[in-house]
Amino acid sequence: MIKSFRLRLTIWYVAFFSLLFALFGLFLNGVLSHALQTRLEETLSAQASTAAALMADELVEEKGDAVRSAIEVTSELRGNTVGILMGGRVLASSGTFFPGGLETVAARAAAQPGADILLDLPKLGTHGSRAAAHRLVQDGRAFLILAVAPLDSVAANLALVQRALFFAAPLLILVAGFGGYWLTTRGLAPLGWMAEQAKEITGSNLDARLHIGNAAGELTALSAAFNELLSRLDQTFESMRRFVADASHELRTPISVIRGEADVALSHERTPAEYRETLAIILDESRRLSRLVDDLLNLARADAGHVKLQVQEFYFNDLLAECCRSMQALARARDIRLECHTAEDVPFRGDEELLRRLITNLLDNAIRYTPQGGHVSAILRADGAGLSIQVSDTGMGIAPEAVPHLFERFYRADKARSRQDGGFGLGLAIVKWIAESHRGAVGLASQPGAGTTFTVTLPRSLA
Repeated sequence: MIKSFRLRLTIWYVAFFSLLFALFGLFLNGVLSHALQTRLEETLSAQASTAAALMADELVEEKGDAVRSAIEVTSELRGNTVGILMGGRVLASSGTFFPGGLETVAARAAAQPGADILLDLPKLGTHGSRAAAHRLVQDGRAFLILAVAPLDSVAANLALVQRALFFAAPLLILVAGFGGYWLTTRGLAPLGWMAEQAKEITGSNLDARLHIGNAAGELTALSAAFNELLSRLDQTFESMRRFVADASHELRTPISVIRGEADVALSHERTPAEYRETLAIILDESRRLSRLVDDLLNLARADAGHVKLQVQEFYFNDLLAECCRSMQALARARDIRLECHTAEDVPFRGDEELLRRLITNLLDNAIRYTPQGGHVSAILRADGAGLSIQVSDTGMGIAPEAVPHLFERFYRADKARSRQDGGFGLGLAIVKWIAESHRGAVGLASQPGAGTTFTVTLPRSLA
């Protein structure tokens, strides 16, 4: 199999050109054959008509002598194959084409009606013949005037054209092949430039772009699509690098605390109470580390498309009420009033555990970023098409420049409070993933110093 795209295009071009040339040759042969035969028939008809007119004049001059009149007419038309018959008998003929064949032609002409007749005579001549017959009735006598010519001249002209096409075809196909190869090489040259530039693009210079100058529109579109792909890859690689750096930083902190506490505990003998305090710190950091690893694993599986929703039917109002009850202890510890407003029974079909995680993350985020004495509310609204969960707080709000990045992984609008409040910057990213996996969306409205409202909209069912 030919692997060169340039050569394959050239072969297809030559094959198509050859087919067109063959069809053109057939068309030209047919048109020329028809034109030559039509011209011959018109000439024969004119000869027969001329001979008939001369015969009528001669009959008058010769006082009705048919034989003498026929001889005079054929002598005047010397060089043409003309015959004059009366009653099936040959009166006179000119030309050397008829070795006793005029009677046969006359018999075939007599069998057809009409004054002017055209006959195809395949048995006369190498390639057959054509004959034109004209009937003349004068003085009560019927005469048949014949003009006959072989098709050899027509065949010779066609053979000449066919030989010209046959010998010209290889030369034209060869020229077409070289021309097609040159055109293909010239047309595909920008692909070579693109390949050379693409070879120089690595993970360290994904900001580079392809430039192909004034290439064809199709190649320009290909270059633009490739550059868009590079832009997406650049963004993905940058996101991955930032993700790895942030994850490493988050993992390093609890590991450093665990190692530090262990080193201090093992440096010298301590009391049981001090050991218990050290183990409590290690346990707390281990839990934080485990929660971080679980979040990273869930997001990685989501990115790879390996998370399958465990769809089941439940009442969303009950789920929201349970989540609020579970967060009451954290709210009371921070002196925050947590209210939950649910609609009547709201049947829903989705992954209950993931949606529980979504609501808990929103409530946890609202409680942690609301000062003491503040207020957090969760409101469920439902209609025929879907439902919405609105979680509002009276906290510090979010700066406008931080809003576009709020759902990015490891992003924190308030960097100073991240460790003390126990957040990793993954909660809202998980909320966004869970909402989108249920064909929903997350929106927010925030006013710095006045609070923030997150709104999750979901369809009633994934079916």
